[in-house]
Amino acid sequence: MDNRSNRRVLLRAGLALAAALAVAVPATAAASTTAQPIQIALPAPTGGHQVGTGSLHLVDQTRADPWRQDRRRELMVTISYPSRHMDSAPRADWLTPGIGSVVQALAAAAPLNVPSGAVDWTATKRWASQDTPVDRRHGPWPVVLFSPGFGVPRELDTLLTDDLASRGYVVVSMSHTYESSGVEFPGGRVETALVADNKPETMKTAIDVRVADARFVLDELTRLNAGANPDAEHRQLPPGLRGALDLSRVGMFGHSYGGYTSGETMYQDGRIAAGVNLDGSMAYGFGTDGSPYLPGEVTKHGLDRPFMLMGSTYTDPTTGQKVQHSHLPDGGDRSWADFWGNQRGWKRDFTLTQGAHHSYTDNQAVLPQLGSLIPQAVREVFIGTVDPARSLAAQHEYLASFFDRFLRGCDNHLLDGPSPSYPELTFQG
Repeated sequence: MDNRSNRRVLLRAGLALAAALAVAVPATAAASTTAQPIQIALPAPTGGHQVGTGSLHLVDQTRADPWRQDRRRELMVTISYPSRHMDSAPRADWLTPGIGSVVQALAAAAPLNVPSGAVDWTATKRWASQDTPVDRRHGPWPVVLFSPGFGVPRELDTLLTDDLASRGYVVVSMSHTYESSGVEFPGGRVETALVADNKPETMKTAIDVRVADARFVLDELTRLNAGANPDAEHRQLPPGLRGALDLSRVGMFGHSYGGYTSGETMYQDGRIAAGVNLDGSMAYGFGTDGSPYLPGEVTKHGLDRPFMLMGSTYTDPTTGQKVQHSHLPDGGDRSWADFWGNQRGWKRDFTLTQGAHHSYTDNQAVLPQLGSLIPQAVREVFIGTVDPARSLAAQHEYLASFFDRFLRGCDNHLLDGPSPSYPELTFQG
């Protein structure tokens, strides 16, 4: 692959702002007008625990927001956890009213032009129940942070986070305010994106903000676990949450720029023992259109702790050939190759060979439900041709296997090489 192709690939794999917004939200919204609004159903988690959920409004009083210097840095996080509750407990919303409006507005804009009301964004329920008691019978539970793709609301990655919680983890999913297309705060206030480009200086600010966000969240979880209530409005915490977190066993994963965030946060913060990057380039300068290739610190230096890469397949814009995103010479991503050569800790690389970039988001389950309303060619760009149920099953098993191995000390050897049980994922090393 020539240098020009590589630069284009890096841009795509890194998910610049325009690509993130054009794919993450409208991809689930591209339905044409129907007699009744489409209602999305999310598949249930596959672990052995029921899932509870709550949210925290966190304000870092020590940090001015780089995107809005007149404000202290604030963000929302969702906490999903093994829960002890009755099956009749009400299920939590997938999208809050404010985020539902953001998604609808983005989908209605050109070139998508999705009619308002074509999808009932606020009708969908998660399988997690709101603010139900934490299951303390087998805790405290290992903690895993999650960071979404650039510009993507955390709500669009619910399937992976809730499934991991059902397998015995406290999963804390972050929204990166003013970069995300929308963050809804208590009382219904919605803050939308202020980031307007993907220039290297902008992307460097974004990664620095994300890393600071993740480290701040870890600090606040430490306070919470010790008995404090870090919520800015001091809203009631889910019963049993205090003391239920085992912060000696912390992992992190993320999709796209969130995968880069996971590695970069691990490089700067030794509290995170293991991490996973879901299909995100590990650079803030993508080397496209005359801009420089600027790799992250984690890319240049590697880690002394376990880190796993999970890529997808896409079409090279120059050659039209399918490329399996990996660290290999023909994997289309210099940052992954550089990281791989510098990584000192345990490492693995798998590719979802018939999946696409947004197979690692809720779109994997959502788009197939829209059937013929989404043209097949468009759907394949977003989630490929992989069987959706098989794709999700593989992702759930591999993420759980990774964190079980390095946070619990339980190794089922799924990650040792190719698995005949999950041919959807190609072992790259």
